[in-house]
Amino acid sequence: MLTLRAKAGFLVGGGAAVALAAALATTSVGSAQATPSNRPATVTSQAAAADLDSPQKKEIAMQLVSSAENSSLDWRAQYGYIEDIDDGRGYTGGIIGFTSGTHDMLELVEAYTDDHPDNGLAGYLPALRAVDGTDSHQGLGTAFEQAWKAEAEVTAFQQAQDSERDRVYFDPAVQQARADGLRALGQFIYYDAIVMHGPGEDDVSFGGIRRTALEQAAPPSEGGDETAYLNAFLDARKAAMLTEEAHSETGRVDTEQRKFLREGNLDLDPPLRWTVYEGDETYEIL
Repeated sequence: MLTLRAKAGFLVGGGAAVALAAALATTSVGSAQATPSNRPATVTSQAAAADLDSPQKKEIAMQLVSSAENSSLDWRAQYGYIEDIDDGRGYTGGIIGFTSGTHDMLELVEAYTDDHPDNGLAGYLPALRAVDGTDSHQGLGTAFEQAWKAEAEVTAFQQAQDSERDRVYFDPAVQQARADGLRALGQFIYYDAIVMHGPGEDDVSFGGIRRTALEQAAPPSEGGDETAYLNAFLDARKAAMLTEEAHSETGRVDTEQRKFLREGNLDLDPPLRWTVYEGDETYEIL
């Protein structure tokens, strides 16, 4: 089962996404250097717990996102995924749902072509630039889908997808979560939100969701309770999801992230058991 998912990032464009990534990286430098002394005592006592960018926790994060995006824990099987899911963003493809209408698919193919000029997608760059910001398939279509799937068998294109995922989504989310004093679960909650909603500042993008949460609760970096703050963030995230039909299935919040939070698993440690969509299987990471 493929869930309809779309980012709001097309509202701000790729330049804003990159700017936010840079801003978050700058904001969090002091936090990263000061960890764990800038966190409350309850967090400092667990300083040995791994953050989301540790190899084991990052693998867990990829599996959790894949369970919601593709109803599978096998996230590496998604490099070749390409489809228009009728959400107004054109094609959705790859491990993180790069879309032809929200600039990140174009940036991916441009970066890949800079390093590998003769790749099978390079010829589609003019079309990708033309449809950026729209849901059009003009100049793409079946031939583009086949080229994407073929290129996804190439290790270098898989690595390019990994790199863009980290640059635009994973690294900024983890850095901002650290700056807010959040442990691995909170870091994942931020990451999943930025994947779905995009790294913009409008009310239904990541920046706006975080802003709404901060109006309701203080993060640990400001002396607030971590669980209370994350509940406020998830409340704001769910409200944003419900503004758009493509996001209206909220299982990834209700029966995944909120479940881990109720269990007090702020370090996102296995075993993990969750469901996403009604009727789907129960997933496990042991």
